[in-house]
Amino acid sequence: MVDDKEKNMKCLTFFLMLPETVKNRSKKSSKKTNSSSSSSGNSSGGSNSKLPPVCYEIITLKTKKKKKMAADIFPRKKPASSSSTTVQQYHQQNLSNNNLIPAPNWQGLYPTIRERYIYCDEIDLAADTVLATLYAAKKYIVPHLARACVNFLETSLSAKNACVLLSQSCLFEEPDLTQRCWEVIDAQAELALKSEGFCDIDFQTLESILRRETLNAKEIVVFEAALNWAEVECQRQDLALSIENKRKVLGKALYLIRIPTMALDDFANGAAQSGVLTLNETNDIFLWYTAAKKPELQFVSKARKGLVPQRCHRFQSCAYRSNQWRYRGRCDSIQFAVDKRVFIAGFGLYGSSCGSAEYSAKIELKRQGVVLGQNLSKYFSDGSSNTFPVWFEYPVQIEPDTFYTASVILDGNELSYFGQEGMTEVQCGKVTVQFQCSSDSTNGTGVQGGQIPELIFYA
Repeated sequence: MVDDKEKNMKCLTFFLMLPETVKNRSKKSSKKTNSSSSSSGNSSGGSNSKLPPVCYEIITLKTKKKKKMAADIFPRKKPASSSSTTVQQYHQQNLSNNNLIPAPNWQGLYPTIRERYIYCDEIDLAADTVLATLYAAKKYIVPHLARACVNFLETSLSAKNACVLLSQSCLFEEPDLTQRCWEVIDAQAELALKSEGFCDIDFQTLESILRRETLNAKEIVVFEAALNWAEVECQRQDLALSIENKRKVLGKALYLIRIPTMALDDFANGAAQSGVLTLNETNDIFLWYTAAKKPELQFVSKARKGLVPQRCHRFQSCAYRSNQWRYRGRCDSIQFAVDKRVFIAGFGLYGSSCGSAEYSAKIELKRQGVVLGQNLSKYFSDGSSNTFPVWFEYPVQIEPDTFYTASVILDGNELSYFGQEGMTEVQCGKVTVQFQCSSDSTNGTGVQGGQIPELIFYA
C-alpha cells in the first residue's frame, strides 16, 4: 500500500511539473467556483466557507489534515556543505520568481536518489547493453548511472575493445575513460590494431590513432591495420573492394602511416607490394632507404617514440657461489601484485657468473592458474651481474590488487648470479609492487633471494 506521504509527494511532483498556464487557469477556475459557491451559499442560507483551489486539492488530496510542505514530508538535515546551501538558494530564487522549471542538470545538485525523485533499481550492467545504458543516462541526465556505466567500461577494458571504447568515450565526453583507452592502446598497440573492434571505429578515431606518437607497435602492423579498416569501410559505403577504393576511403590518413620508418624487409615485402602506393611513392621510399640524397616525402619519416619500459628491481644485492644458482629444467617463480593497472612486457633475468654464456628461457605469466602470456627465447649474458631482458610477444595487462605468478625455466650449463636481500614491497614511480613466495617455485627462488630480479612493464 502506498502511504499518505508517498501520495503527497507524487502529487507535489505533478504540481511542480505543470506549466504556468495550467496553474493560472486553475486559479481562475477556483475564483469562479468560490464566487458561485458564495452566492449559492447565501441563497440557501449555508455557511460562508470557500472551496479550496484546484492546486491546493492536488497537494492535500482533499484530506482534513494540516497542509504540509515538501520540507515537512521529507525533512532535511542541516546542510553539511556549501552545495546544500546552493540548492536551497537556487530553489528559493525560483520560488521568488514564480519559476518552477528545473535546471538542465538539476539532479546533479542532489546527493541522494530520494532527493532526485528518480526511480532506481539495483544497477545490473552487461557488456552488450552498457553503451546503450550510458547513452540513456547521458540523455536523461542521470549522473550516478552514467558513472556506474563508465566504471564498468573501465574495469572491462582490454586490447580487444579499447579502440571502440575510445570512439565512444569521445562521443560521450568522458575524458577519464578516454585516457584509460589510450593507456591500453599505447601499451598493447599491436593487439588493439589487430582486433576486430579496430575496424568498427569512425574515421576521426582512425586518424587520432594513426597520428599517435606513443603507439608501441611496428609500423608494418599499423599499415596492415589501416588496410583492414579500409576494407570494412568500403563495405559500409557499398563500394567495390578495390585497391583504388581502399585508398579513397583512407584519404589523407594514409600519410599518417610512417612507412619510411618500417624495416626495409617489411616495406619491400609488404607495403611496396600492397598496390595502395603509387609507383612514384614506392620509388621515392626506396630511394629514401638507400640514397644519400633523400627525396621529399608526403609520409611522416620520423619514427614513433613508443613507450619507455619501467623496471621494478626487487633485490638489494646479488651474489654467486660455486654450488648455485644451477639450472636443471626446474622452475623459478614469484608472485606479485600491483596497486595500478600495468602491462608486463617481460622479465629481467640474471646471467652467467662464469663468463659469457647463452641461456634458453621459457617465461610465463599466470593468474589463478590461467596462463596469460608465455614466450620461449634465448638471451646472451656477458658474465656481469647485470640483468638481461626477456620479452613476451605482447605486453600482458595486469589488474590492480590481484596476485599474479611470474615464472621462468632456464636451460644452460653455467651457474648464474642470484639476488639477495629481497624486498616484499617496492615503489616504482607511481606503482607499488608487492611480492610473495610462489608454490610453483621448485628451484629455490623466493622473496628473499633467487632469480627473476626484475619486472619490466609499461604504466
